[in-house]
Amino acid sequence: MTISHAAKEMGKWCDSMTGVEGSSGYITLLVLSILGYLYMNYGAQMNGSSNKVDEGNEIESPEPMRNFTAKQLRNFDGSTNENSDEPKPVYLSVGGTVFDVSNGRDFYGPGGPYEIFAGRECGAALATMSFDESLLDNISACETLGVGDKAELANWLEKFEHYRCYPVKGRLVPDSKLPSAERTISMEELAKYDGNNQDIPTGYATCPIYLGALDKVFDVSFGGVEMYGKDGPYQRFAGKDASRALALMSFDPKDVENTDISDLEEKKVKVLKDWVKTFEEKKGYPVVGKLDKTL
Repeated sequence: MTISHAAKEMGKWCDSMTGVEGSSGYITLLVLSILGYLYMNYGAQMNGSSNKVDEGNEIESPEPMRNFTAKQLRNFDGSTNENSDEPKPVYLSVGGTVFDVSNGRDFYGPGGPYEIFAGRECGAALATMSFDESLLDNISACETLGVGDKAELANWLEKFEHYRCYPVKGRLVPDSKLPSAERTISMEELAKYDGNNQDIPTGYATCPIYLGALDKVFDVSFGGVEMYGKDGPYQRFAGKDASRALALMSFDPKDVENTDISDLEEKKVKVLKDWVKTFEEKKGYPVVGKLDKTL
């Protein structure tokens, strides 16, 4: 029997079984579709390989949790970035937990019905369904809510995290909870905050990371965890007076360990001052003390 004759016989059989003339063509397409599906989903595994992308190479590691000051948070209001002309992300804080609600920009971004909450602490306002300004940027107001309002606050937190699946970015630390910028910090104390300390203070998302520059100590865990935290490119500066290294733009261990800048030319000192200005104005890292450089 030839192949063509066998095909004709198969066609007659299919027509007699289905009662539809020419049905063998449709059945052939169906069989091919099924075989294609099986190959695409299971064929590669049967050959000892996988068609899945290597997650280690393609999926970026999640952004580490960070701490926010109220001033830093206000920058994430969804407005247009003047430098890039791109819209900024939209963050808001609910009882101190900072969410990225950019996927809800129509509600919380510019022109949205809840735009007043963008870049602000709004836990008490959401719990009481109020737009009262006195309830915004006031985490302590969440602590004095009544039983019913506290339950509503918990509902909002659950909705944001598990129903809306808004990413949690970190914690808002009120200015009243920040260490005094006037306190004196010794080199020994500074060294304790090198990004490897696992003791996270109450209300923080991550442990503080201190960096000294000129006579100031900055907490760079407020947005600089990726850079100065564990395995970060500038982690070697964490917990140290990095004045000389920053002025010289140097990773040399001798410069990192040497805190003396008295021999540097004015041009290098200006570089250091520019770093301090960037920390204070552009990055908004809070100043948490003054360096005690006495031996």
